[in-house]
Amino acid sequence: MTARVALITGGGTGIGRAAAEQFAERGWQVMISGRRESPLAEVAGLNPDIRYHVADVSAAGEAETLVAHTIDVHGRLDALVNNAGVFLAATLDTADDEQIARLFRINVFAPAQLLRAALPQLKITGGSVVNVTSAVAQRPQAFGAAYYGASKAALDHLTRSWAAELAGAGVRVNAVAPGPTDTPVQEVGGSPEETARQKKAQAGNLPLRRMGEPGEVARWIHLLADPASDWVTGQVLAVDGGMTIA
Repeated sequence: MTARVALITGGGTGIGRAAAEQFAERGWQVMISGRRESPLAEVAGLNPDIRYHVADVSAAGEAETLVAHTIDVHGRLDALVNNAGVFLAATLDTADDEQIARLFRINVFAPAQLLRAALPQLKITGGSVVNVTSAVAQRPQAFGAAYYGASKAALDHLTRSWAAELAGAGVRVNAVAPGPTDTPVQEVGGSPEETARQKKAQAGNLPLRRMGEPGEVARWIHLLADPASDWVTGQVLAVDGGMTIA
């Protein structure tokens, strides 16, 4: 039987890396993408069923090139995982217009462009899409995450809308919405001591009193993409330690 093929953006670190490992361990052929070759090559070295392609999904034409490359290498595409994303900490009076535009290019427009490029193949394979959004989309915060949360809320809405639009074509669309997860994103822009303090504070605000691990989120990405979930579409699944009910 021909192995199923998954394309995972942002696959070099964090949740994307964990998802690539789990898909490959379960018999999928995996193509990961990202802007930096070094972490991609490291992940690909973990399993011969993982390959990589350097791409900036927010750049013009890159979505089409990445999807075409995946199909050229593997001959098919069964799952698209829109995991690549960027965080912007900005308040109303500090936000930079270009930064906000970049945020939406990566978090909203790129998933749309990737799905448009992948759709003909996903219709053939009866494939699925899993978008990685955020619990922040449903739980507004006062620490400058408004624009980030808005971009993820847009992706939540697109997930449900695309699911309704594509159901007749046999293509499922779902999302996972992680809460605070221990990934390299948490370590950007501060000292190790400040990073540790912030992680402790975030964990203390969650009902389960700890941050999530990338593999705990990746598990649900795989489950939603897998054909075993073929009666599930249009769902945004909170994997957040209880953040949205706190």
